[in-house]
Amino acid sequence: MKMQGKAQGSDMIPILTIAGSDCSGGAGIQADLKTFSAHHLFGMSVIVSVVAENTQRVISVHNVPSNIVDEQILAVFEDIPPEATKIGMLGSSELILCVAKNLAAFKPKNIVIDPVMFAKNGFALMPLELCELFKNSMLSFADVLTPNIPEAEFLCGYKIENEDMMIRAAKDLCSLGAKSVLLKGGHRSDSADDVFFDGDSIHILRGNRIETKNTHGTGCTLSSAIASNLALGLNKLDSVKKAKEYVSGAIFYSLNLGKGFGPTNHFYMLKGD
Repeated sequence: MKMQGKAQGSDMIPILTIAGSDCSGGAGIQADLKTFSAHHLFGMSVIVSVVAENTQRVISVHNVPSNIVDEQILAVFEDIPPEATKIGMLGSSELILCVAKNLAAFKPKNIVIDPVMFAKNGFALMPLELCELFKNSMLSFADVLTPNIPEAEFLCGYKIENEDMMIRAAKDLCSLGAKSVLLKGGHRSDSADDVFFDGDSIHILRGNRIETKNTHGTGCTLSSAIASNLALGLNKLDSVKKAKEYVSGAIFYSLNLGKGFGPTNHFYMLKGD
């Protein structure tokens, strides 16, 4: 189609992910950017780690030097400041301190932090000895923190076995600095319900478990969907609720790709009848 006349600009809301990459496309930066696009946002990225992984395993992780991370963040914020920022995998003390320094300097709005500690197969993406540094350096920046139960257990230092313990953990994580916490219940055998503590009130967000093994990247997708909704102007509770709806659809229409845990379908809404 031939366009004539003066180019017409179209405004899109910018949004940023600071995370590791996934060469197989289901998680990390790739999942975040797909989620941003599905929400009609202009996605930008700062890559902190290059991860060689697929649906079956993590082969290796290479952390990007902190000065390159500094320069990526500077490049974004001096030119296109984002309306929301999602932070995922931070796999070294240097990266944690680097990102924390930049958050303090640039003071981005609507920060969603997903404390990515383990891959779907259990591979440690954040060495557990970094847990204290992560708590002390990062939690205070989180407008929304989105741990799953194993991650919350390491951050809180105790086992989480039921809904009452989830509520306690969400409150404890807020007391450590997070402004609100979505504690995801997908690892429980008896329930898929999540607990959201907004700093004042507890909200139990009921969820139906979808029987599928294709859940690669669900945590990344959920946190980036929350950030997307915040960028679009929704409040925290509505952002979380709409993000859960989006991820449920992405899991329901998940993709049977690979030999392990297949990816979710970020563009399921484009699926034909």
